Amino acid sequence: MTEKTSPKSRILLVDDDQVTLALINGLLTRAGYDVVQVKSAEDALHIISVQEPDLALLDINMPGMSGLDLASRLKEETTVAFMFLSATADEDIVRQAVEYGAVGYLVKPVNTANLLPTIEACLARAEEIRELRKTGVNLTSALASGRETSMAVGLLMAKFQSDRHTAFEALRSHARSRRKPVNIIASELLQAEETINQFRQLFSAK
Repeated sequence: MTEKTSPKSRILLVDDDQVTLALINGLLTRAGYDVVQVKSAEDALHIISVQEPDLALLDINMPGMSGLDLASRLKEETTVAFMFLSATADEDIVRQAVEYGAVGYLVKPVNTANLLPTIEACLARAEEIRELRKTGVNLTSALASGRETSMAVGLLMAKFQSDRHTAFEALRSHARSRRKPVNIIASELLQAEETINQFRQLFSAK
């Protein structure tokens, strides 16, 4: 594997599963990333207080403070971009993850072929957010558009047991075929899913 020639991005891995930590750490280190790994949210907060990483990978289910709780702290107290690791692609969890502001979502066991492209996409998204903050554009509007796309991608991942790259490419291909922006198609998909959920509730109540 060719190492990155650009300055190393610093990635923080937060997972109580030693096997997952070792696997991801090995892949990212060989790809040229500067990796720090911890086994708890509390340790992650300490590391971040010393030096913020470019991206944090958070396991959702951990003893003590969960990944979602940690994400809430990061969102409120730092500018650290984060993505989630989870053993499930449950639609509700995916939606919740994106609502917390995650820039990505990976399902365990991690597909090694998709790990690096996903990390690169999440780092690019994180950099985009940082640049938006610097330039002073309407960050709320820009982030809302990005969240709609991320939520739609997460929804497709959950429904079709797909990786993030494949789900995004399917969404983009559909947008091109309809000659509409990706975020508009994403919004339409989310609205359709919400309508289906409303009908599901009606039928389950009978």
